[in-house]
Amino acid sequence: MGALDQILFYAGGNAVSLSELISTVLGLSCVFLAGRGKVLNFWFGYLYNIFLFILFAEKHLYFSMALQPVSLLINLSGHYRWTHPQEGEGNARNELKITRLSKTLRARYIILIVMLALILGWAMRETGILWPEAFPPATRPFLDAFVTMMILTAQYLSALKKMECWAAWIAVNTTNIILYILAGLFFMPLVSACYLVLAFFGIKSWRKQMKEQ
Repeated sequence: MGALDQILFYAGGNAVSLSELISTVLGLSCVFLAGRGKVLNFWFGYLYNIFLFILFAEKHLYFSMALQPVSLLINLSGHYRWTHPQEGEGNARNELKITRLSKTLRARYIILIVMLALILGWAMRETGILWPEAFPPATRPFLDAFVTMMILTAQYLSALKKMECWAAWIAVNTTNIILYILAGLFFMPLVSACYLVLAFFGIKSWRKQMKEQ
């Protein structure tokens, strides 16, 4: 992976690579802009996907790594949806309005996330057992799978500009703090803690925007 996986320094007993440091800056910028409802967040998100792919490959977090191409496609879709609302969906700036999910859809999302996380976690664990040379044992496969499904859900809801995306991001980053610490990352747990703060900021900002729509 070249210069990106080089160790810059050690902190808290863990090695901090260039890819982790760059991912930190890009991720914080993306979430901050999203919380303010700025379309510019998608451009930072594209770069964030690329550097996270590299970072997770270094740490053998396979589901999180495989998530990044899918995440990139969701970001592209969300970028288009935000800037090309259908008739009746646009706000005063001709951008997609913020809306909410129905209670029925919320329940369906939760059930689907849990079921798929269990299936994916089991599949990754068994893959590491059957082909250990090609796929070194995954780091916390079930936790990794749960975070993966939550991130996909949060990103999909963000692309649709649904208020519930922030609740999903809160769950994602709370779990990510645990996962990243177990994986031996230093900056990423701190970034996830910052994301939690920014998520609450995003809720407040989006509620204000909803009232102004």
